[in-house]
Amino acid sequence: MAGMAGRYGEMDYGSLTKGGVAVGAVLFAVGAVAELTVGAGGGISPTLDAAFLTMEFFGPLIALLSVLVFGIAMPLTE
Repeated sequence: MAGMAGRYGEMDYGSLTKGGVAVGAVLFAVGAVAELTVGAGGGISPTLDAAFLTMEFFGPLIALLSVLVFGIAMPLTE
C-alpha cells in the first residue's frame, strides 16, 4: 500500500536529521566565534560568557542527538 503514513506520520527523517545537525553546527559556530571575538576584547560579562559557553556545549549535543533520534531510532521503530 503505497502512500501509507508510518507510525509517526509523514516524516522526512533525512531532512530532520540534516536540519538538526545544521542547527547544532550553527549554535556551536556562533558560540565559538562570539566567545573568541568578544572575549578577546576583554569586556565580556559573565552572563554573555556563560551564554556562549552553553551554545558551544549544546551545539554538538543537539547535532549528535538529532542523528541518533531522527537518523537511527525513529526509522528503526517505524
